[in-house]
Amino acid sequence: MAVKKRLQVSGISLTFLLVVAHATNDAFGSMLAALLPTLQLRFGASETLLALFVATYSFSSSVLQPIFGAVSDRLGRRVTGGVGVMLSSSVLSLIGVAPTPLVLLLLLLLGGLGSAAFHPSGTGMARDAARGTKGLAVGLFSAGGTLGIAVGPLVIGLFIINGWLAWSPLLMIPGLLMGTLMLLLIPQGPARNSPDRPRTKLFDAELFRGPVGMLTVAGTLRSISWVAFNNAMPLWLVSTRGLPADSPVVFGTLAVFGMAGGLGGIIAGLLDGRLHRQLLVTGTMLLALVPLFALFFLTPGSLIYFSCVFLAGALINGGLPLMVVSAQDLAPHAVGTASGMLMGLTWGSAGVIYLGIGAMQQAVGIVPALVLSFVTLVPGALIARSVLHRNREALGI
Repeated sequence: MAVKKRLQVSGISLTFLLVVAHATNDAFGSMLAALLPTLQLRFGASETLLALFVATYSFSSSVLQPIFGAVSDRLGRRVTGGVGVMLSSSVLSLIGVAPTPLVLLLLLLLGGLGSAAFHPSGTGMARDAARGTKGLAVGLFSAGGTLGIAVGPLVIGLFIINGWLAWSPLLMIPGLLMGTLMLLLIPQGPARNSPDRPRTKLFDAELFRGPVGMLTVAGTLRSISWVAFNNAMPLWLVSTRGLPADSPVVFGTLAVFGMAGGLGGIIAGLLDGRLHRQLLVTGTMLLALVPLFALFFLTPGSLIYFSCVFLAGALINGGLPLMVVSAQDLAPHAVGTASGMLMGLTWGSAGVIYLGIGAMQQAVGIVPALVLSFVTLVPGALIARSVLHRNREALGI
């Protein structure tokens, strides 16, 4: 009796599916940043409590990604990624209706675990879908996430402006759909006990001590500026520049920043091989300081203001996909773990560090805290350059 073969996707179709799934997953995390001014009013929350919300989500969604990466290398990326996006979307869609700070913290903790499961699995599958253009494939996958980061504030902003927050749980539907499509359409991959599947360690100390670990440090310093911008800029616009919490400029700032980050990753992926990777990674991080500091002197909502927001997002995020590919190439036996370190641990560590930045905002003001956060791009760029230069032969750059 003939067995009916199930429909599967590969190549460009698989990349597209992963990009959309990534956008869907990451949209929920960015909704938290756009909700912070509203949550501050609802709960009477201090800057420190708001930073605790950010740190909790960052820890569960990002710091644990290396472990989930190792799990996906062992058990299969399709299941880990598909279940992950379904869990994150179903739980994080409830943050807009959380009745108390404690409930919100629990939702962020649980929903973040789903995101932590999705990211290393998705990155590994994106890399495998386009082996000849790894930098571009990972750049496209990364762009999906930043697209979601851009769209999330616009969607939740629409709900806030129109008084629809009570209906925000309906936003879980796209995430459940994308998770189901991943489970149904993505090939299974090597069997769990197949000799082709590497036996990845759940915690590989050698990775942390080697060049992948140093790239993770550089990526964390880079991520601090991104996390600080996403979470402190809405508060700065409201508390310092006098915009209302439901101002379209607040949501537009986060949307433009996120979309620019995605575009920057794609452009850097296209330029990889044409320009030196060290220049692309280091140069974009250092150049980002110019538009970031210019924002303090510009009128929010003006054309030049949004131009600087766009440049800042594109430059901060431009080199990230190339750092991820470099880490994967330096650890071919543990692609999921390396992906989790660069795509997750960097963001999570930055989010936990933001707890201290939030306390600094409360003690000395938002502007000094933002300035310090942006300056971390300098040591991050120098560390990344050192790692890429020392391992240029292994990376073929």
